[in-house]
Amino acid sequence: MSDTLASAIDALRHPLPGAGFALGYGTNGFADHPLDRAVEVLEVAGYGAIALTLGHPHLDPFADDAFEQAARLRERLDDLGWRVVVETGTRYLLDPFVKHRPTLVDVDAGARMRFLRRAIDLAVVLRADCVSLWSGVVPDGMSRGHAWQLLVDRMREVVAHAEASGVVLGFEPEPGMLVETVADALRLRDELGAPDALGITVDLGHCVAVEPDGVVGALRSAGDLLVNVQVDDMLPGVHEHLELGNGRLDLVAALTTLHEIGYRGVAAVELPRHSHDAPGAATRSMRALRTAWEER
Repeated sequence: MSDTLASAIDALRHPLPGAGFALGYGTNGFADHPLDRAVEVLEVAGYGAIALTLGHPHLDPFADDAFEQAARLRERLDDLGWRVVVETGTRYLLDPFVKHRPTLVDVDAGARMRFLRRAIDLAVVLRADCVSLWSGVVPDGMSRGHAWQLLVDRMREVVAHAEASGVVLGFEPEPGMLVETVADALRLRDELGAPDALGITVDLGHCVAVEPDGVVGALRSAGDLLVNVQVDDMLPGVHEHLELGNGRLDLVAALTTLHEIGYRGVAAVELPRHSHDAPGAATRSMRALRTAWEER
């Protein structure tokens, strides 16, 4: 093999030379591709991980053969040398009429609890880095104090199941939800007794939208507890996932901070409304990431 070809292959396997984290892409941005085809596209684009959103159309967690599907996917990822994180933000899995409901702060959260237990069980088969989850929006007529107590009580059960399964959780702050910032997530973790099984997920775009100290402050606040990163751009105060370069995210500062804090997890592009141009979005995102890394 020539040195030129070897360098080209190495560049595909390690798109950000010297980075300790793996670049991935969220399957919720490939809703028009079967999962195996999505993996094929992402392999060509140079990614080395996926963030798997459970639910339609890729892996129904409640299907009779869900665990067999997960085992087959793990075999495919092993062949590629890829990592995977499990995302639980699918929109209409639990209620076909209401997006994301029920959540952990709804009065009746039974369906959400069953789903999270199932996600943890599937993560065992997938050997996933973590299972990412969030709180939900405070229901109309409920006080934030009541919602917080419901969240703490239910998270005790979820954390216990994760601990018994050997699975790490990544709690994600979401704009407009009860847990909106990294500070909120850290408070929740403290109230749960700082369990080792509970880490933090940070979405870089959310840092632009709502984090008071921006992306650098949010990532440094998460620090060693950071177990999952989602990559997208946003505008201040607007929760809309944009392609990199179309918002106000300082991607160079974000990647530099991830490197400086020694992050070793998956950093996966999350563009859930870009399935209509998934291959193009994936290619452009990789180009933006490589350019930002070179500019550090």
